[in-house]
Amino acid sequence: MTPDNARARLNALRQEILDLSDASSEDRKPVELDQQSVGRLSRQDSMQVQAMAKAADARRTQELRRIDAALARIDEDEFGWCAECGEPIEEARLEIDPAAPRCSGCA
Repeated sequence: MTPDNARARLNALRQEILDLSDASSEDRKPVELDQQSVGRLSRQDSMQVQAMAKAADARRTQELRRIDAALARIDEDEFGWCAECGEPIEEARLEIDPAAPRCSGCA
């Protein structure tokens, strides 16, 4: 995978993650206590949805960090080289995950 192809895929993945985060922002908002319109079980369900949305957002944030690190490696001409052993990362591995920082042996 060429660095230009990787950059395009990483930028597309990054935008997709940001769009998902924007779409789920409503689910991460605090659950209001309004006993008139929401019963106890419904509020617990809402709190569970909120907790799951926050956990998903944390995973998206972590993935954004991986993507940003891979884009930095492209800018520094380090893309495709293992961060641990310095050997080339397998082409098939980069095709599956262009943000992979390590070869399969070090992963």
